[in-house]
Amino acid sequence: MAAEAILDGESEELTRKAIELAKGGDTTALRLCLERLIPARRDKPVNFDLPPIETADDAAKAMGAILAAVARGEISPSEGTEAARLLEGYVKTLETAEFERRLAALERRPIK
Repeated sequence: MAAEAILDGESEELTRKAIELAKGGDTTALRLCLERLIPARRDKPVNFDLPPIETADDAAKAMGAILAAVARGEISPSEGTEAARLLEGYVKTLETAEFERRLAALERRPIK
């Protein structure tokens, strides 16, 4: 783009000017500089207890713990939804590993 090409040639000078304005008390320039230095976080770590998850039954208990954490207000509904989505992916991994284990056991059996 033409605008990007023009700005690319001026980026150092514009950056210095923004810093100068920020240091001079221009709050808009200050916010601009800080947003570049410390980008806004899209999400934050969520801390709540889950039981160990090694089986599908354990996953059901973990889902209950997620729902309880939402109900108690420890995590938001959207955080609970994301945790449940991650748990669902983990359960699929467990199921795949179990399927592969069972298939390997069947393949080792002698054919009658």
